[in-house]
Amino acid sequence: MHSWEGDPRPEPVQEYGTIRPSSKVKLDQSIDPRAGSWRILFAVAVGILVAVFVATGNARAAIERVTKFLTVQGKPEPASPAVLSEHEIEGLDRKTPQQQAELLLERAINHYAGANVQIGTRVEGWAGKLKLTPRFNSLITTALNSNDPRVRAVGIELDLTAMGAIRAPESVERLAQQAESGSRSQRVWALWQLGLLGNRGVVPERVNEILVKQLQDPDPEVRHWAVEGLAYLGTNETIAPLLQTFHDDSSAIVRERAGCSLAQSGMLTQEQRRSVIPHLLDYADDASLDAQTHGWVYQALRDITGKNLPNDSASWRTWYSASGS
Repeated sequence: MHSWEGDPRPEPVQEYGTIRPSSKVKLDQSIDPRAGSWRILFAVAVGILVAVFVATGNARAAIERVTKFLTVQGKPEPASPAVLSEHEIEGLDRKTPQQQAELLLERAINHYAGANVQIGTRVEGWAGKLKLTPRFNSLITTALNSNDPRVRAVGIELDLTAMGAIRAPESVERLAQQAESGSRSQRVWALWQLGLLGNRGVVPERVNEILVKQLQDPDPEVRHWAVEGLAYLGTNETIAPLLQTFHDDSSAIVRERAGCSLAQSGMLTQEQRRSVIPHLLDYADDASLDAQTHGWVYQALRDITGKNLPNDSASWRTWYSASGS
């Protein structure tokens, strides 16, 4: 879950081939039910249905087969083995870097074996060659919301590459200055990049220090993106400041994002998320928190544990004791 409150990434460029409002291309028109052609089409459709019923001799059986064919319920069934095909691998080098990145990220999102490996071996060669087209931007956002942390990591790698970020301590210091004294949009941009760089191993302790400092900024939008940066940094050291922000920040948006960061979004592991349950149980009993924040506390507990218990601290404490956590 990553409910964007704005996006610090550059606005996507227009994709080639998109029909613009001024285009002279004539779009398809809806069928007019008053036209004679509609009556003809209806008669043909009825004739097909009658033929199906006569051919089977059993209308109910025909309906059941059609229903089974169209259903979207039931257990997931693979359309094919989730393996990057030899045909696709052979064709990658004939594609542009942009096409390679988009295809492989789509396959990674769908858990195709081999997609992450291909991205890892090619990503350095894509530097300076990727654009945040609407399609690529959408794929990155989908990856960052994946339930698989490895896919989220791939999304981070490609976001950094598309942004042209240099993965070095010098970049962190430059972004630290921008986060401190730039315009609001520059500060937001810097905080986002810092979290991603720190997650990929670029001086994460220093990144944590910079982001935590910005949690004290008077501008709630800056604090919001400091929270997002901490969520994607995802180290053990990010947990305490996120908990404090969830409890204390004066902005409802910032508190909500801190709670979401602890529960689902960002790069904390499941083990790290479960470590905050005792703190959330204390928050559930904390009379100083307003009703909205109490609601987010219980939502976070449900997201972390997968348990659908009511908004009642006694029920949660009973479950927690019985679970042996």
